[in-house]
Amino acid sequence: MDKIDFDTVVDRYGTYSTQWDYVQDRFGQADLLPFTISDMDFKAPSSVGTVLRTAAERGVFGYTRWNHADFKGAIQNWFLQRYAATIAQDWVVYSPSVIFSLAKLVDQFSRPGAKVVTLSPCYDAFIATIEANDRQLIQLDISAGFTLEALEAVFAREHPAVFVLCNPHNPLGIAWTHAQLQGMVTLCNAYHVAIISDEIHLDILRAGVQPHTLAAYFNRLTVPCAVLSSASKAFNIPALGCSYGLIPDERQRLEFLYTLKQRNALSSVPYLGMLATMTCYNHEAAWLDQLNAYLDANFTFMTQFLATRLNYAYTVPHATYLAWLDIRPLGVDMAALQAELVDHQQVAIMDGRVYGKGGANHLRFNLGAPRTKVVDGLNRLRRAVDQLTQEK
Repeated sequence: MDKIDFDTVVDRYGTYSTQWDYVQDRFGQADLLPFTISDMDFKAPSSVGTVLRTAAERGVFGYTRWNHADFKGAIQNWFLQRYAATIAQDWVVYSPSVIFSLAKLVDQFSRPGAKVVTLSPCYDAFIATIEANDRQLIQLDISAGFTLEALEAVFAREHPAVFVLCNPHNPLGIAWTHAQLQGMVTLCNAYHVAIISDEIHLDILRAGVQPHTLAAYFNRLTVPCAVLSSASKAFNIPALGCSYGLIPDERQRLEFLYTLKQRNALSSVPYLGMLATMTCYNHEAAWLDQLNAYLDANFTFMTQFLATRLNYAYTVPHATYLAWLDIRPLGVDMAALQAELVDHQQVAIMDGRVYGKGGANHLRFNLGAPRTKVVDGLNRLRRAVDQLTQEK
């Protein structure tokens, strides 16, 4: 395979981009250099454009069936080849998004008012979705480290109905090990806690890190369980609107599909999203390998930059393209730093407080971008820190 060009900057203005065109919604100013929403500034694989153009030339975009071997088989083969996990095609269900599936399964696996545990800092949509669905969210703060003993203590004390896992973890970038997942499974069985694993980041791993999907542990689980994922994160195609779930229990799967089709009237998959998913899973493993290598190099550059320019020792996460930076060693206040970044450096970097318990005094910095953008953003961060420390 030819070398993929991840260095060319793509102008995303005028595409209704949440990250670029609408940065003002969250940061109060337009035209900021954004390192915010977790999508990437890279073009999708060229085969995605090819299959979409072919469909566009055909010109027919009618109601489309997802429940067939081409779609489900592509997912089945991906799990086998990428994660060495054997799944059944019958487990696969379509959903418009991972968070939609999460909302519906939390509703299915628990009753209003029930407790739902997740590990924090956590993806902010977890917080909004779980609480908006009339559940009590219990956040186990793992900012200082995760232990199975701490998780068990929460299960024993809170008696939750559901455990929502982010695998790998966003924003901390933890790639859960076999031992950790096995321990989580054991605890869920022992305390009768359903488990839902959001695995949308599972394809974004540092070199040498092994992926572990909860689907490989389904046969050990005696409680309701599901894996939720999509090709959208790894291949940068979220706008095409296609995700899927793996639900091994037939009754639970049929209940989910009843909710999807009868209660929410979602029976037809976005045709282009389905085509893109199949194309990526069937043909673009090598593209993904090159993407991960490029992201690894971005993390290496950030590590070296922080060490030499800010005397900051940064530890690269095992997964995701999101850097999690503790600003306390920099000796600056978060409110002052955000004001300096936005008002004077014209850069948008996420304040970790958005992500719940353990997020204070942290920045989430999106490295899914060409190196020149990363360099620009880091220089703006450096100038902001320099300005604040000089003022003291």
